Amino acid sequence: MKLIYAIIHEKDSDDVTEALINNNHSVTRMASTGGFLRYGNVTLLIGSEPHQVEQVLALLKTHCSPTPPNQHAATVFVLDMPIYSKR
Repeated sequence: MKLIYAIIHEKDSDDVTEALINNNHSVTRMASTGGFLRYGNVTLLIGSEPHQVEQVLALLKTHCSPTPPNQHAATVFVLDMPIYSKR
């Protein structure tokens, strides 16, 4: 399992979240602040199977607005999410 942290512009958050949900991805939306994008932003936590990571990245790329030079539409971290079970 993978956990994708996507920090995106607040203005793109509704479109991105809707696209993820429409493509059957689990997403948690959190308001966030900080210096990554230097504007109002939202952090999305997206749970994904490894083979779906590229689809999630493509959705982010498609649904985030173009940005001026030297700015990013999104900052994305993809992390391994080990699954533990109690025995």
